[in-house]
Parts: sequence; structure tokens; C-alpha cells
Amino acid sequence: MEFIVEKIGMSRTVSVPSLPVTLLKVLETKVCEVAENGQAFVAYSKGKKNNKTIDGQQKKYSLSAEFNRFATITVANTEAGDLDVSGLSEAKLLKSSFNSKGRGFAGVVKRWNFAGGRASHGHRMGRRTGSIGNAEWPGRVMRGKKMPGHYGNTKVTVKNDVVSFDAETGILVVKGAVSGPNGGLGRVRIAK
Repeated sequence: MEFIVEKIGMSRTVSVPSLPVTLLKVLETKVCEVAENGQAFVAYSKGKKNNKTIDGQQKKYSLSAEFNRFATITVANTEAGDLDVSGLSEAKLLKSSFNSKGRGFAGVVKRWNFAGGRASHGHRMGRRTGSIGNAEWPGRVMRGKKMPGHYGNTKVTVKNDVVSFDAETGILVVKGAVSGPNGGLGRVRIAK
């Protein structure tokens, strides 16, 4: 079973020893259609302007204006209605998938932890990449060479132990960290 969640932030428990935890809010989700393989078309609410496509989906499934985003996830429901979150109460282990923070175009020192060159005695190496290829054979830059480029904003999936789940507020507390900024949306899947 999958759930769409919003990352609230990190905290820690007041037990001894203290545990680092991440707080996730399970978004209010409506199941619109359920396929035979357990996949479902769902609607959830997250601040977004409506357009004609969203208005059409809301009209088709008789949804209120707050449900303005749609996704396909695996659910425990057998028919349309509110999403069944009872599985989170017994869950022990989750797989959390979020997009990591995007850092834009980054050089090799930031992206790959290169050491850079000397900063003194007239050296102009600084934070540059350095030599990237060879002259005679193979005469090209090899695939996978660590070079400057886009860094971050990639899907990262980690396993987290469940510390607690409050069904009334929809707050899920998991041990450890998950990627992405506070307020970022992601998915959690029950692993065990």
C-alpha cells in the first residue's frame, strides 16, 4: 500500500537514548477509481490553481474544489471513497521516496567532493576539474566521468522504521531522515 505524504520536518524523541525522527503528514486522499490489480486513481489536496482539466476531473468524480491533484497509487481499498490508512497503524518498516533538494549547476568540488588545486604560489587550478581525457587511446572522454553538471533533484528512496502513527491527525513519525525540503511531497510504501 502507498500513501502520499508531506514532509513536515525533523525532530527527536525525548526517550533515552534519543532518536532522530522525521515527521510526515499523510495527506487527505479520495479514491476515485480502483483497478483490478490494486492500482487506484486518487485525488488529494495541495495548493495549486485549477485549470479546465482539473475542473473536469473534479466534476467527473464529484469532488470538492480542495481536491486538485491526482495520482495513481496502490491501495487497500476495493471501492471508491476515503483512502484506507489502517495499514499504517500496524506497519513496522516503510520505504520513503522523495525528490532530493535541487542544487542547480554545480562544479566538481561541490558535486563530487574533488579536492581542487593549490591556492598559493601562482597556481590557477583553484576549484577546476583538471584533466578529463587521454590523447591517443581511446581519444575521448569515457562515459560516467565525474564532471560539473546538474546536482540534486533526483528521486531518493530510503527504508525507515515506523516510530508512531496518529490516525486522527495523520502524522506519521519515522526513524531517521528522508530526502527533500520541508513541505515537499513524496510517497511512502509499507515494506513490512
